[in-house]
Amino acid sequence: MTSTVTDTEVLRGTWAIDPAHSSFEFQARHAMIATVRGNFNEFSGTLNLDPDKPTNSSGQVEIDAASIDTRQPDRDGHLKSADFLDVENHPKLTFQSTRAEAGDDPDSFKLFGDLTIKGITKPVELDLTFNGVAVDPFGNQRAGFEATAVINRKDWGLLWNAPLEAGGVLVGDKVKLALDISAIKQG
Repeated sequence: MTSTVTDTEVLRGTWAIDPAHSSFEFQARHAMIATVRGNFNEFSGTLNLDPDKPTNSSGQVEIDAASIDTRQPDRDGHLKSADFLDVENHPKLTFQSTRAEAGDDPDSFKLFGDLTIKGITKPVELDLTFNGVAVDPFGNQRAGFEATAVINRKDWGLLWNAPLEAGGVLVGDKVKLALDISAIKQG
C-alpha cells in the first residue's frame, strides 16, 4: 500500500524513470480502418524537478528502438528496418525537454522538447499531468506523470507506405504517443 505525500518540497531534485512501472506507448492507423498499438519495452530517463517554479523542471529520455513491440513479430521486424526506425543505424530514440509552461490547472503542464528519431530531431509538445507523489512499500519516494502528444511520423523521415486497392494507404501519418511515468527520487 502506498501513502500519498502532500509536501511539494519532496519534489525538488532528480528522479529516475522506473521502467518496471512506466510505459511508452504509441498508436497509428492501419489500413485506414483500424488502430495498431505498441510500446517500447526498454528505456531510461531522468527528471529534474523544481517545485517552486515547475516551469524550470526538465527531463530526458532514451529509448532502445529495437525494443519496439506491437505483439506481431513480422510487423516489429519491419518497424525496425530501414523503412521505419532503421535500428541498425539509429539504435536510440531520445527526448530532451527545452521548456515547460503551466496548464489550466495546478497539475497540468505543456512540456516542450526535442524528439530525435532516426537521426532527425524535431520539436514536440507534450500535454503533461502530474499525478502526485507517494512512498511505496519499500520506502522509495515516487512521482507519477502522464503525457500525451500527436506527431506526424513523416517529420522524422518515416516515409514508407503502401497504397490500398480501395484507396488510401496502409499506414497513417499521425502517431499518438502516451507516456505513463513512475519516477523514483534519487539521493
